[in-house]
Amino acid sequence: MDDFYRDYILDHYRHPRNFGELANADVEAEDLNPLCGDQIRMQLKVDGGRVGEVRFSGKGCAISQAAASMLTERVKGMTLAEIAKLSKDAVLEDVGIGISPTRMKCAMLGLRVLKSAAIGELAGWPDEE
Repeated sequence: MDDFYRDYILDHYRHPRNFGELANADVEAEDLNPLCGDQIRMQLKVDGGRVGEVRFSGKGCAISQAAASMLTERVKGMTLAEIAKLSKDAVLEDVGIGISPTRMKCAMLGLRVLKSAAIGELAGWPDEE
């Protein structure tokens, strides 16, 4: 079964879903993992209180990029409040294999960025100039 999930991760890494820029995004955030250099930016278009479109961009290892790709598929149709409540278990479920402690920050970077965008929007944080 691990081979299936490894192939699934590599497929998301080589052919990321929802990769690129989202023109006129309503919500966005970006962050990086300074330990390894992974970088992810998440952009959301919110329609009727739910995520209508989502895009991510960035660079990094297969785990960080694949996990971000999987996460974009998961959050379509969710509210920002639902995104803010997502746990690391959701990411680990999507990835499907055990992640070593040294790779956990890589796997969680997309979630951290996505939650930062959602929580910031819910709290009414001003856009950074």
